Amino acid sequence: MTDGADALPGQNLSRLTSGEQVRLYLRRLIFDGVLRQGQRVPQDAVARALGVSRIPVREALIALEREGWITIIAHRGAFVNALDEPSVRDHYELYGLFYGFGARRAVERQGAELGERLAPLQKEIAAAGDAEALQELTARFHGSVVEAAQSPRLRNMLKQMTGIVPGNVFELVPGVPAAEKRGTAAIVRAMKKADAQAAEREYVTMLRGQGDLVVRLFRGRGMFERPDAEAEPASP
Repeated sequence: MTDGADALPGQNLSRLTSGEQVRLYLRRLIFDGVLRQGQRVPQDAVARALGVSRIPVREALIALEREGWITIIAHRGAFVNALDEPSVRDHYELYGLFYGFGARRAVERQGAELGERLAPLQKEIAAAGDAEALQELTARFHGSVVEAAQSPRLRNMLKQMTGIVPGNVFELVPGVPAAEKRGTAAIVRAMKKADAQAAEREYVTMLRGQGDLVVRLFRGRGMFERPDAEAEPASP
């Protein structure tokens, strides 16, 4: 891959100065297939494309290595790691376990009243017609569940997890909006019955199903394909 700034899309972003923003941009390049498995991340080109120095780029690469997206090799650079189906499925399975635990704890603490309180929000989710509104409403829904669980440890664990889809999952992944609407409706029904274990199961089922949809999308994009022979290896 060339190291020219014109080889990278600008994504209509200008003068990003945050390592977090650069991190999201690099993840989108991987998602869009601009950066493929085994390829070296062109750090100078990324910096030029976004109009930033290499400092936030290096910060982003360190964060991406912690998340498993890339491997940094001393004196050689940063290389895109291989992505596989089990890793994607594990990601959503873990989300389901964490949020399912939160739902169970929340119902154990607040009983059926929690379901009654979340029902109006779930109706808004069911009626949402665009991805941006759905993203905002579901964030409120899941945040309310975590808050009701009253578990600082759970909040900290969720903060350490990052979305595997760079952007609005409801816009980018076909089928996820419908799955989210079905899933939150089932979760609220269980909560209204004060059935903590059923609420937990419905969360796991919903997020596992979303993982299946993401795997289907990634497979269709060729994101699970092994790097070509001429690509740089992502290991010393």
